[in-house]
Amino acid sequence: MKAYLYILNTLADWEISYLTAELNSGRYLDKTKPLVKLIKIGNTTEPIKTMGGITITPDESIDNIKFKEDDLLILPGADTWMEDENKKIIDIASDVISKKVIIAAICGATVALANKGILNNRKHASNDIEFLKMFCPEYKGESFYVNQPAVTDDNLITASGIAPLEFSYEVLKRINVMKTETLEAWYQLYKTKESKFFYALMESL
Repeated sequence: MKAYLYILNTLADWEISYLTAELNSGRYLDKTKPLVKLIKIGNTTEPIKTMGGITITPDESIDNIKFKEDDLLILPGADTWMEDENKKIIDIASDVISKKVIIAAICGATVALANKGILNNRKHASNDIEFLKMFCPEYKGESFYVNQPAVTDDNLITASGIAPLEFSYEVLKRINVMKTETLEAWYQLYKTKESKFFYALMESL
């Protein structure tokens, strides 16, 4: 499995930080499983600036990527999702989701998916149902909307922009790269801030 992070200008740094830190460092991942390679992809290999002003350079252009079953495509939030240059990755997502590639989208990226019609027949979350209806003329998936921080429907994971921890938890659970007890302790540690979960996390390794 490869994990692809799509990067675009104004990327919301904090929305993916839990997830990318764990995938990249591998510190709590199940060592009996193959390493996960985190690959940054963009429309070009030109650097982008995140919302926090950090410069990130893609490793590869999306034109060079051949997605395979069970690969992960992470679509972070950003203020620029409605710009034409980002339509290509949404077209790609629309194609590969039927080929069992895992699509994980948060905040503004859910708007782009909704506008493409990808959320019309799958359970999903976003910032708010009215938010989707307001910005997405092609959105017809109101009956599939779930009012939760993050939702997994088979190989589609969606989340509100204020739920980066829940988003990361759902992705890590779906791609099955941590032991169950490790993932639960990791999530509870960051959720509750209680030290007992740190010790549970260490013991689970």
